[in-house]
Amino acid sequence: MTDLIDRIAQFRASIPPQVRVIAVTKTVSIEAMRAAYAAGIRDFGENRVQEAEVKRAALADLTDVTWHLIGHLQSNKAKSAIELFDWIQSVDSLKLAQRLDRLAQEQNRHPQICLQVKLLSDPNKAGFSVEELWQALPQLAALPNLQIRGLMVIPPLDLEPSETLKVFQQAKELAEKIQIQSHLQLDQLSMGMSDDYGLALQAGATMIRPGRLLFGARR
Repeated sequence: MTDLIDRIAQFRASIPPQVRVIAVTKTVSIEAMRAAYAAGIRDFGENRVQEAEVKRAALADLTDVTWHLIGHLQSNKAKSAIELFDWIQSVDSLKLAQRLDRLAQEQNRHPQICLQVKLLSDPNKAGFSVEELWQALPQLAALPNLQIRGLMVIPPLDLEPSETLKVFQQAKELAEKIQIQSHLQLDQLSMGMSDDYGLALQAGATMIRPGRLLFGARR
């Protein structure tokens, strides 16, 4: 694990200190997650609620870790997601946001939220279209138990780098417009993974989500 610790520490050192590195730990072993922690990682991103539940229990001694849900959230998993995660980055509809708000009130929790938005049509990705997001903003801003902090973006696969950069730049512009025209203070941009995090940083990402780059190919 020494090589893994060194690799992750070197990666972290290459990233601006104000940017949060969320290590995507889908299928990653507990041992490797502990190595990432030893290298300075304090944010773990999980795609599945059930996998996160097991890992949180196994890593309960790491009390300063922040847990992020970055995968699609099914409605029937929303209650568990509120219990397990500090951040839910994949809120992709008004209906889901409203359900999370009700459950958060029941649990006396105030999770931090990113709204997942699709800036280009992509049948393989969930998320608000830009038009849907604008329509939903008044209702989203009125949800008292959610701390809606930013946007989460996953560009379509196989874009040219210039096209990917444009998507990230559009996300930045959209967040700025929303801050001007609504009561939401969207100061977070979660965008960029192992292959495109450099473009995301160029466009103003405040959170990046590398996985394979840190841990190698998934098993």
